[in-house]
Amino acid sequence: MLAIASSVANATAADLPHFYGDAPDEHHPWAVHDGNRPQPPIVVPGTFSTQEQPGKPPSDAVILFDGTDLSKWEADNGPAGTPTKWVIKNGAMECVPGSGYIRTRDKFGDIQLHVEWASPTKVEGESQGRGNSGVFLLGLVEIQVLDNYHNPTYADGMAAAVYGQHAPLANALRPPGEFQSYDIAFRRPIYRDGREVDPGYVTVFENGVLVEDHALIEGETGHMRRAKPMHFPDAGPLKLQDHGNPVRYRNIWYRPLPPRESEGGTDGALTVEDTKAKRAELAASIRDDAQKLANPANPLPEMFRLAESLVYAQDDATSQKVQQMAAAYVDTLEGMPPDQRAQKKDEARHVREVFNYLVRFKVFPDTFAPRQKLQQIIKSQNWDKK
Repeated sequence: MLAIASSVANATAADLPHFYGDAPDEHHPWAVHDGNRPQPPIVVPGTFSTQEQPGKPPSDAVILFDGTDLSKWEADNGPAGTPTKWVIKNGAMECVPGSGYIRTRDKFGDIQLHVEWASPTKVEGESQGRGNSGVFLLGLVEIQVLDNYHNPTYADGMAAAVYGQHAPLANALRPPGEFQSYDIAFRRPIYRDGREVDPGYVTVFENGVLVEDHALIEGETGHMRRAKPMHFPDAGPLKLQDHGNPVRYRNIWYRPLPPRESEGGTDGALTVEDTKAKRAELAASIRDDAQKLANPANPLPEMFRLAESLVYAQDDATSQKVQQMAAAYVDTLEGMPPDQRAQKKDEARHVREVFNYLVRFKVFPDTFAPRQKLQQIIKSQNWDKK
């Protein structure tokens, strides 16, 4: 079903909107292929990184570290605003062992996160003692950072593991000293009235390879202990771990993710109650738009727009007006001289398609008189013959 812009007031039959795609239902406020559905925002994509040069973030990214300063970060082991002792070297922030975790000054919730990190070129230690750090989402869920290039360790503690919960699906690390990339989609658990209504998930790509596939967040991560479900905050800082190794980070940015259905979002199947409310809101908006299309010389755009509103939510006054306009259109077509009526062939067939759509999705009954009368006109004029 296509929306009608005010610019179609003088449209030809070919330009008129046509109704198609299954109508909204009790769990979907939009029709299939619905022109009333908002267009997604335009985002200019970034560029890929090389070992020598970090890539450019997408246009809507929030930059957390661009290689020049640590103004968006603070020490995690002191009061808010405590400067970190981590240092910047050659465009990367480097952990100073023993200085403590570092955290962002800002807090955020569901995000797409990009982080690049590199373990020391000089290989020292083994298992968990080699290039160890971590990326903590909300400050609670650790995505492990570790040099596991030919360095086995327990699987749920390898690089890109959801620490202690989910082992990575693959080990896609480059050699030590080279920059690795994590691209993370994080959805926190959502609680309402003390009850979990949407579990949290995390998806991780390591150097472009999927290594965590919509992994369920079982709770706060930790060492040697089983995670337990817990209430997660709506927002929290991003933390980077000091685990005693001079791990480097660069090109850190995030994009806030839109709300899910459980937060009032509209992308996907909603509850019956939420869908009904959204459909009513859309119907009212479309009816308001229809008023701008009123044109006695060409009533079809207004009629179609009002009819569209009824597909979302019934309204007695609007239904009566559409029926009156539909009857008037068919009566006018019937009363035209044959030569003028012949020029309306394509338009009339299109109007019939709209009437058929409205009957198919029970906006009007099968006995909808304007539809039956229009079909008789089309049949008498042989307009369906090719």
